[in-house]
Amino acid sequence: MEASKKKGKLEGLLGLFAEIKAGEGLTAILLALNVYLLLTTYYIVKPVREALILAGGGAELKSYTSAGQALLLLLAVPLYASLASKMPRRQLINVVTVFFAVCMVGFYLLARLDVPYLGVYFFLWVGIFNLMVIAQFWSFANDIYTPEQGKRLFAIVAFGASIGAVSGSVIAGRLIGPLGVEQLLLLASAILMLTLVLTNMIDARESKKPRPEAGSDSLLAPPDEEPMGDGGAFQLVMKNRYLLLIALLMLILNWVNTTGEYILGRVVTRTAEDLVAAGQSGGLDVGQYIGKFYSDFFSIVNVVGVLTQLFLVSRILKYLGVRIALLILPVIALGGYLLLAFYPLLSVVRWAKTAENSTDYSLQNTVRNVLFLPTTREQKYKAKQAIDTFFVRVGDLLSAALVWVGTAMLSFGTTQFALANLVLVGVWIVIAVKVGREHSKLVARRD
Repeated sequence: MEASKKKGKLEGLLGLFAEIKAGEGLTAILLALNVYLLLTTYYIVKPVREALILAGGGAELKSYTSAGQALLLLLAVPLYASLASKMPRRQLINVVTVFFAVCMVGFYLLARLDVPYLGVYFFLWVGIFNLMVIAQFWSFANDIYTPEQGKRLFAIVAFGASIGAVSGSVIAGRLIGPLGVEQLLLLASAILMLTLVLTNMIDARESKKPRPEAGSDSLLAPPDEEPMGDGGAFQLVMKNRYLLLIALLMLILNWVNTTGEYILGRVVTRTAEDLVAAGQSGGLDVGQYIGKFYSDFFSIVNVVGVLTQLFLVSRILKYLGVRIALLILPVIALGGYLLLAFYPLLSVVRWAKTAENSTDYSLQNTVRNVLFLPTTREQKYKAKQAIDTFFVRVGDLLSAALVWVGTAMLSFGTTQFALANLVLVGVWIVIAVKVGREHSKLVARRD
């Protein structure tokens, strides 16, 4: 079948970056464009989030507010699972995406009305939005591809995410000055709606393709039109050792990352306040300075991420495998926070987080989605949504607790928070090893 087809020019071009077979190019490009638009949307919104929360309450409020996202997800994840049990995937994605696009317009109107504590409300919402829509996209991609295809092609798809992150950061950086913070929300809403065109196009294209015969690949049954099982999202995670280990992996990863973001945010906020007070901020107020700093920071992070995604990720997965790929980010984090513990300087904080975040957004993002390829459809949509949202936000909750204890009770500085992260990274490495072993066993059983 596919093997007998001749590769077209598109497959030939994509073959420079990943192993691709005849007939796979168009869907891979459409998926990459889809997630490109999603990440562009998020990175237009992200500096808005940082400006509103940091200018309105500082890094401590940002950290504490992250904890509230986990509580909201206790309601949002079961609601999503309920919708997934009742709707075909195309309708599910359409409904959820339109909801979030309308919310952006609503926040724009609230900002124009100067609603008190809007930064807190918006921060809570963004934390749910960015996780749920991205998790939903990767559930869709996992549902379309077989495990063998996904391992080869996810590097190409995820490249769209890396480019989208760069694009969104650049757009935000260029427009936040002339347009203002709130107007970016209208642009983000319009771009998010464009993703539905691609989603429906991909779904229609893939639904026409013949599915494997019964027994050849149980992961692709039942048909798209049939509802999934009635299992709850959290129940699916807790009853499966492999899924539970992935959930713990994401929890500890985000705990480390969010604590690192707190360290960076605190230093940036204090620097902005000092420069504004000294009249050396280039005419920007505290909020504008913070927003510009983060748009520049995200741009650098994402350029590095793009290069990693384009030239390294597919080769790491092909030649080193999933088990080794899972260990690369925690090893980088280990080195970064070890350096911070001895040299707690602004430049060190910035570049340590650049290395950590760029690897997270490229290699780690691809690997964690590859982990779901050998799971069932219900696990892809429901359990993945719980893991990529709730368990990630529990990491934020634990980070907030660490920040509160460190600042209110123990008077931690940058060095102490870096040392705390070093301990967490050690736990992270242990869990990553276990996840790699379970993945290898599951893939062997599927084969």
